[in-house]
Amino acid sequence: MAEPLKVALLGCGVVGSAVARQLTEDADDLAARVGAPLELVGVAVRDLDKPRPESGVPTELFTTDAEDLVTRADLVIELMGGLEPARSLLLRAIEHGAGVVTANKALLGADGPTLYAAADARGVDLSFEASVAGAIPLLRPLRESLAGDDVQRVMGIVNGTTNFILDKMDRTGAALSEVLAEAQELGYAEADPTADVEGYDAQAKAAILASLAFHTRVATSDVHCEGIMGVTAEDIRDARKIGCVVKLLAICDRSADGVSARVHPTLVPRSHPLATVHGAFNAVFLDTALAGELMFYGQGAGARPTASAVLGDLVQAARHRVDGGHGPRESAYAHLPILPIASTHTSYFIRLDVLDRPGVLARVANVFGEHEVSIESMRQGVRRTEDGLALLQLVTHQATDAALAATVEGLRKLDDVHDVSSVLRAEGL
Repeated sequence: MAEPLKVALLGCGVVGSAVARQLTEDADDLAARVGAPLELVGVAVRDLDKPRPESGVPTELFTTDAEDLVTRADLVIELMGGLEPARSLLLRAIEHGAGVVTANKALLGADGPTLYAAADARGVDLSFEASVAGAIPLLRPLRESLAGDDVQRVMGIVNGTTNFILDKMDRTGAALSEVLAEAQELGYAEADPTADVEGYDAQAKAAILASLAFHTRVATSDVHCEGIMGVTAEDIRDARKIGCVVKLLAICDRSADGVSARVHPTLVPRSHPLATVHGAFNAVFLDTALAGELMFYGQGAGARPTASAVLGDLVQAARHRVDGGHGPRESAYAHLPILPIASTHTSYFIRLDVLDRPGVLARVANVFGEHEVSIESMRQGVRRTEDGLALLQLVTHQATDAALAATVEGLRKLDDVHDVSSVLRAEGL
């Protein structure tokens, strides 16, 4: 067996503790798989006085000097999160010849190319399976198994917190605020859930997926993002009436004109496999030229699932250190244009409160016609109010997002329309 490989761990939160614990408990098995022992030489933390008994790490291995630690390791695992100091520490580790494993989707989505270029120049591994969909083997198939295929579309649920919330709303009819509070109590949502419920977590993951799938650099800022805070219990009930559920989806498309990536609440037919993804689970569909449709499903968050992906990357990178070679390089040769949300094609569900008087339906339909948007179905609700309003629900055929947005704006200006109370995109109708 080869000489031990020195491993540095940056961050010792719930995931870092799970990784450190497995490095100790499974040391013999990991050594057998790698061909060399993996020796944890240090754990960088912000506060040395904070007790961390769950990690199983001897107290003498904790340090606040992360810059020194990364220069003493053959392999560096980054689980700190955020842009800085994570970016500087990883670049320093790469400069000193260490292979890097990270779960930092925010950093990869914002500035992945800088890390890719540094790793390529130094000839070391940069592995990040845990950055998207937790334990689900997704990025490695995209980078390796499907390297000879053409991916046309990536669509899926990549945030477990929002899926838990929307699924619970669908099953119970509860309001979003009520379910969000429950998700926080159960540990599915952070005390500050902004990154999840506003879609930012999924936005960074969509950038990573689009970059790998389409061999084009797609940054987080290129991904259109809408969160779930505007989704109401009435939206969920309306979706149920037309045989749909609401899911927060990351959707990445490749067309003849370029590539697009977006994150937003989406109506999905109950017959679609994504509609059956419950709780905090993730699921991602790939549509490829040769392999056809593929679905990846599993636990997309949590300490143990994420640790599984991190350790898988670590074993692979360690094998490369022992046997020679390195993992896949960045593939961004295509340089495809990044398309704005306005040019993407989608369908809409629109709920209107309209004046209950003759000719309203014709005038509403005329607005759709002016913007060349075709109505797939129209349903007039039975609701009546003392204000003389009626409920109108419409589903459109596919059109450009720009045309649909202009249609909604036109409806808001119509005298017959009291309120456009809900606008949701739809897939697969």
